[in-house]
Amino acid sequence: MEFNQYHEPPEELSPELRTKARLFASLAEEAEAINWYEQRLSVEPDAEARAIMKNAQHEEFKHFSMDLEFLLRKIPVWRELAEGVLFKDGDIVEHGEAAEAGTDEEDEDATPEPAGSGGSLGIGSLRGAGL
Repeated sequence: MEFNQYHEPPEELSPELRTKARLFASLAEEAEAINWYEQRLSVEPDAEARAIMKNAQHEEFKHFSMDLEFLLRKIPVWRELAEGVLFKDGDIVEHGEAAEAGTDEEDEDATPEPAGSGGSLGIGSLRGAGL
């Protein structure tokens, strides 16, 4: 059986990264199964069949959640961003923007900004520019 979960040669990836790749694949599979059950439940007229499918879908919710938690534990910046968005009332996009702005993690390969630059290119904000 061939797996297409790698974008780089698997033998060049660390065992830890290959484990994450497996969990990413599992997460996607669980999400797909949740979606399938959601669609089936929306059209199934038989109550007993619906009960069985609903039970099966709940198992997929559990599996998705466990896969996600594993990955969040292994990728701290993702966890930090997720904590700023998940389980909060209000505007999801606003929570996402605020969580991203508050993230300490930067690209480790990025060139440091000169002192006093503030990260600005001096062109001003595009917010509200109607773009």
